[in-house]
Amino acid sequence: MADQMTPTFIPYIGHRLGLMTAGGISAALLGGALLLQYMGGLAPCALCIWQRWPHLAVIIMAFIGLRGVMPRGMLWLILITGVISVGLGGYHAGIEYGFWAGPTACTANLAIDGDIKALTQQLLSIPLTRCDEVVWSLFGLSMASWNALISLDIIAVALISLRRI
Repeated sequence: MADQMTPTFIPYIGHRLGLMTAGGISAALLGGALLLQYMGGLAPCALCIWQRWPHLAVIIMAFIGLRGVMPRGMLWLILITGVISVGLGGYHAGIEYGFWAGPTACTANLAIDGDIKALTQQLLSIPLTRCDEVVWSLFGLSMASWNALISLDIIAVALISLRRI
């Protein structure tokens, strides 16, 4: 009898609930980014845009899985996409906090050699929103950091949903 009463720390959730939860998390993250962009006036940088694509993919895969098309396969794809989202968010956060250099098209690395025309061209080619600046933060974490942390929840939900009893 004691063997049958073994408690589990992580409860089992079905494929359907896992798909709805992962899709909901991605929809909230994507919606929050769009809300801050259009209502809050925060222009996204190139890496911010890159971070949105995995969430759009998760929403689409969750919808496909909820329609009954390979729900378990969609959860595996959501898991992989969540890992990509964590990687992109972590990479961007590392650039913002100065842990490593970002792409040259996204940061302001000016080469001043005395030629005013070349300097003017460099200044005009710098994006309006740079990837190496924290535009908005909450509790000391940038949006990229929050994206990486909350994307870990997508991975956790997918893993728990894929677990067999």
